[in-house]
Amino acid sequence: MKKKLCLIVSMCLLLLGLSACGEDPKKMDYNGKSYDDLKSTSENLASSLPEFTDQQIDEGIAYYEQYGDTVIVGLMKQWKEIKADVGDFVKLGELSVDKSGKTLTTSQLMDFTGRDLTLTCVYNYLDMQITSVTLDENYSLGEKMQKAAMNTLMGLGTVFLILILISLVIYGFKVIPYLEKKAKDKNAPMPEPVQAEVPAPVVQAEQMDTQQDDLELIAVITAAIAASEGTLAADGFVVRSIKRRK
Repeated sequence: MKKKLCLIVSMCLLLLGLSACGEDPKKMDYNGKSYDDLKSTSENLASSLPEFTDQQIDEGIAYYEQYGDTVIVGLMKQWKEIKADVGDFVKLGELSVDKSGKTLTTSQLMDFTGRDLTLTCVYNYLDMQITSVTLDENYSLGEKMQKAAMNTLMGLGTVFLILILISLVIYGFKVIPYLEKKAKDKNAPMPEPVQAEVPAPVVQAEQMDTQQDDLELIAVITAAIAASEGTLAADGFVVRSIKRRK
């Protein structure tokens, strides 16, 4: 029980110590600059922008580009792009200061009739020189949700489009071989006609029929010669050859 009480007391003291360490940003010293100094710089920049005409902005960009002042040139170019969308200047809002490591950042709110802006100045904390100045448009919760929904839809649409393209490519792997085979068959030379050969058994049968006819002819001639000689026996006759007369 005593250990639990000691632990609770220690936690309370720790919380009280942390709260005591917190200082008011308006009373802190920022490497030689006070909160009022930072506020004055931000308010001078913010209040001067709405007073510039388009001609003065172009002249200012050309002037500071000669001296290589990229911070002011970038700020004026940003203001030229968005000034038509924010409407008329109303008033300046609060200034917030945030220090992180070797960087100090101030954010000045600017109220307009169309859309509010935030002027952000980034300082190098070692010498308190401004390294960048930007203008950011402040969107309402509904606009942020709408923008997020549009980004989500675009992302999903891109994914489905890629999947469709992959499916078409895979399907093409099946169609390409068929088209190649069809093209080869179309360009292939026509086969030469094959002459029909007479089967060997048919030729042998014709030769046997011819030999049989010759034997019958020999028998008839022999019988005729024997009859003309007056004898019925054909033992003394030998047929050497048979010649047809034309």
